[in-house]
This record gives sequence, structure tokens and C-alpha cells, in this order.
Amino acid sequence: MSSLLQVRGVRKSFFGVKALRGVDLRLGQGEVLALLGENGAGKSTLMKILAGVQAADEGEFSIGGEIVRISSVREAMERGISLIHQELNLAGNLDVASNIFLGREPLRRGLIDDERMRRESGEYLEMLGLEVDPRTRVSELPIGKQQLVEIAKAVSEDARILIMDEPTSSLSQNEADKLFEVIERLVEQGVSIIYISHRLSEIVRIADRVTVLRDGENAGELEGEEITHDAMVRLMVGRDVDQFFQRSSHELGSAALEVRGLRTVEFPEHTADFKVTAGEVVGIAGLVGAGRTEMLEALFGIRPALSGEVRIGGQLVEIGSPRDAIASGLALVPEDRKQQGALLDMDLVENISLARLKRDSLKGVFLNRTAEKDLAREGIESLSIRTPGDWQQVRYLSGGNQQKVVIAKWLAMKPRILLLDEPTRGIDVGAKQEIYKLIEELASKGLAILFVSSELEEVMGLADRVLVMHEGEVSGELSRGEMNEERIMALATSSKALAV
Repeated sequence: MSSLLQVRGVRKSFFGVKALRGVDLRLGQGEVLALLGENGAGKSTLMKILAGVQAADEGEFSIGGEIVRISSVREAMERGISLIHQELNLAGNLDVASNIFLGREPLRRGLIDDERMRRESGEYLEMLGLEVDPRTRVSELPIGKQQLVEIAKAVSEDARILIMDEPTSSLSQNEADKLFEVIERLVEQGVSIIYISHRLSEIVRIADRVTVLRDGENAGELEGEEITHDAMVRLMVGRDVDQFFQRSSHELGSAALEVRGLRTVEFPEHTADFKVTAGEVVGIAGLVGAGRTEMLEALFGIRPALSGEVRIGGQLVEIGSPRDAIASGLALVPEDRKQQGALLDMDLVENISLARLKRDSLKGVFLNRTAEKDLAREGIESLSIRTPGDWQQVRYLSGGNQQKVVIAKWLAMKPRILLLDEPTRGIDVGAKQEIYKLIEELASKGLAILFVSSELEEVMGLADRVLVMHEGEVSGELSRGEMNEERIMALATSSKALAV
């Protein structure tokens, strides 16, 4: 496979902190290269440099054997390099065609040639297998189709190198499968892909080669049959991971949470019934749209429940708002930590103490700065949050450490039941293992934990029991000894006979 892109000795520092320490990278023509590494390893910095968003301090770049300079986004695009960000860069108020040609609209007699723009957009959409009218407003499309519109935009710019940053983080499994089919088509047409993902099963499926970064340096490469889960983890964390999920048996307590006949607005004809005991870790599996998040939010009072009975510690409780849920001993770590879990522009002290402001206030009015700092320091130490200090803004922490801040905020409330919605989404393998260890420690101390996860490996590795949801109801329950992918998927699709 001939090399299309060669990167040699790239270095980059930010305010004296070395993000890249002489990184090398090569990409073949029509190759899918997976770029892996823990948060802070330098992946995003390197990709931003390649896409012209940032400039390297040192380094050499060659495309097709020719040494080139990449000092702006325009220069990168002229070289055929296009970066598809994790957070899509589309104008939701414009139609598909306008997004694909945004800033490059074809003109006719000095006016935008809408007919040509829609015709050519249709050709790019057809190339990707996306059956969407170019006149459709982007905001009306599901996230999976928006992702393909972003790819069509890059293809229309004659991109030879596509950089995809966590492209499946917000996609259902069906949408992800369609994306992989598109990647195969692009590769057949000679497009080269740099693919960044924390989902290692995806890498095994689609990557021709893997390059791993660790602490801003090359940690190693894998190719072909060498690409396995364990080999990738070993290169990323710099050590063997003998047992990724370390569960130990401990005595369970009495019923902490009992739910009967819970009906949500999304699935008014179906009810959910289940219980979680103290010290137990219960997973919730199911396909996207099965009602898992909606159920957690109804339990926490974010969404109204049409009916249902909730008992905590055997006592019947009425939950009409998050305030009621918190007072009853519930805590919810939401799926989207950046939008719903943390205040990114505030520091760790302000974030970790946020839920307890009223409880710790002086005379019910004044902020108790001493109590806030003590609480934050306790959370930072107990959860091993990596930060230069409690004064650091949360936005500058890695994804895993941001998640720990959100968890620390709720643990400060001393809850009896912890609800976790996709607790490891978008964080690296090392941070995932730390979250798993934390969940195990909390359960061993008697906390009841109910968590939603779309990763079956995670559900089977963490949970004492798994509840499988289908269209708003619990279609089945499996103990730790009964769990396997086939049974879980059978219940998720309501094929109960196959789950036996």
C-alpha cells in the first residue's frame, strides 16, 4: 500500500506543556488507519494540526511524496484533508444542499445556482447511500443522517484524507453499521480514513492498521490480525490489563429501590417493574429508543411519569421533580456530561459543591466557601481526579476526569441510589477502568447502582443483574450467570423465546 501521507517529528506545546513530543504517522492510499490513545495522549492535537486548525511547533508533512506546509484550514482542504469533528459542524436551519456547498455555492449570473447545487448534492448523497431529499432541512434529520451529510460535504470538497473523530459516539448500532458501509465505499474509491474512537470493537472491525499514542509520543503500531482488544489496551495504558472488570462478591442488603407499573409519556401503553438492592449493580440494556434514558429521567423527576409506584428503602415516595428525587436519596449522572452534568466554565470547587449549596450555606443565605473547598478536595482525593488544582475550569479536564467531577458532585449528597446513564461514553480505556473500579467500590459500601449502557461488554462485565428494555417495558431479566450477548439481544428485540 503506497503512502499518501507522511508525518515526521511533530512537536507541539501549550504554555510549556508538551502535547506532542516528536510524533510520526503514515497513512496509505485507501487505508483505514485507527488512531488510539487515552485522553491527553495527543490525538486531537495531531488531528487539528493536520486539518490546519493549529500550527505545529516542529515537524514535516508530505502528501503523495511532496513536502507540504499546512498552516490553515484552507491549506489543509486544498491538500485534500478534511476533519469531521465529534460535534458536527452543520447549519441546522439550512437544507442539506446548502450545508454541503456552504461557502462554495455555485453561481449563475451572479446568483446562487440552487438547481445545480441540489443536483450535485444528490449525486454525493447517492454515492454514500443516503436517501434524503437535498431540500430537507438538516435539523429535521436524525443524528446518523446528519453525520453522513457531513461526510458528503467533505467528499464534495475532493477530500483524499478524511479524519473522523468519534463518529459513532451519538449513533445507534444501525446508524453505525451504515457508517461503516459508507467507509468501505469511500476506501474502494481511494479515499484514506484516519479514524478515532474509544470503541475498540469498532477498530477491530474496520481498521487496516492502528497507531497508538501515549503521553504525546508513539507507543506502537498494530496491523491485520495483531489488532485485538488486549493488544490495543496494552499499548494505550502501557501495561497488561489482566482483568478489565474487577468484580468481587459481597453481601447484598435489603431492597433500596422498588419500581412498579412505571409508565412514561414515550411509552404510555407499557409499564416497567423492577427492584435494586443495597450493594447491587444492576445494568439496563436495550436498543436505542427502548426507553432506558426516559425511565431514569422519570425516576429522577425530570420527566413526568404517567403512573407508577416508587419505594425507597421500603417507603413509598412521591417524585415530581429532581428536588423530590434528591430528598429521597436518588442521584442521577446524566448521559451528556457537558450539557447536563457539569458547568464547564466553572472550577472544580463550584461544580462539586453545586448540589450541596443550600445544605452547606451559612444561615441559609450565604455561601460557605470553607465547606465548598473541603468538599471539593475530598472529592478530588477520593475519586483520584487529575487536575492541577481545585481552581481549574472543568472544560480543561479530560473526559474521564470531567465524568468523575459529575459523580463527585452527586456523591457529596450521600445518596442511597446512584443512577448512571452511559457512564463511560466518550472516555478512554484507562479512564473507563477507573470508573469501573469506582462503581465496584461504591457497591461494596452498600450503594445501590442502576446504570444504562449501550456496550454489552460493559453490561456483562459490571452488572450483578441486567434488566433488558423493549419499548418502555422490562422485557426480561438475567442474572450474572445467565448473561450473554445472544440472550440480551433476544430480549432487546422482544424475542423472549430465544432468550431462554
